[in-house]
Amino acid sequence: MCSRPRPADARTSEVTTPGPATSRAGRPRSATADSAILEATRAALVELGWAKLTMGDVASRAGVAKTTLYRRWACKSELVVDAVAALFDALELPDRGSLAADVENVVLQFGALLERPETRTAFMAVVAESTRDEALRTRIRGSIVDRQKRLVLLGRERARARGELPREPDGATAARTTDLVFDVIAGAVVHRALVSAEPVDQEWARSFTALLLGGLAGQAPGSSRKSSEQ
Repeated sequence: MCSRPRPADARTSEVTTPGPATSRAGRPRSATADSAILEATRAALVELGWAKLTMGDVASRAGVAKTTLYRRWACKSELVVDAVAALFDALELPDRGSLAADVENVVLQFGALLERPETRTAFMAVVAESTRDEALRTRIRGSIVDRQKRLVLLGRERARARGELPREPDGATAARTTDLVFDVIAGAVVHRALVSAEPVDQEWARSFTALLLGGLAGQAPGSSRKSSEQ
């Protein structure tokens, strides 16, 4: 995907994998610096776009040295993926009392997140770039997709505890179901917000949830649901 450059005035220990605690590279990372860097990355993407974004520009905006960036990320594609992942990590799944209400809530959260300019620009940039870069696709899956499947796992666990869903017969079946549910929800919301450019509002979230839980033959997607008000 990318290689880590070595500035002529930087020591090897500053731009390679961190070494022992006694070396400069072995010091603990600063959460404040990381946050500033990721925020600067998203801001730069909105203003400059993928093609014009550089590690130097991000370092300047974040108020850190370029070597600080390269100790953490080998190149801008890695950096941008982590900047996007940090936004998606903010998604939560509060217990709303029913599976339908939980799904509607997370759909609305996801839609609101994709409405933010920094999310929209950064997400579309990394997805477009990943079509030419298998390593970047792998990083997106690990840093964004796989991490957000935690919401599906939590929602299904709660629903089983409430008696709303049956137990899966084995781990492999459960994993396949988790992947499928995530793909359906994430795919629908991304398409609605970024491809169709339509709002992910309460009405749409309710209809989508009814279709997801009831199925095409089980329940009309436009039927009224009170779950979101619980």
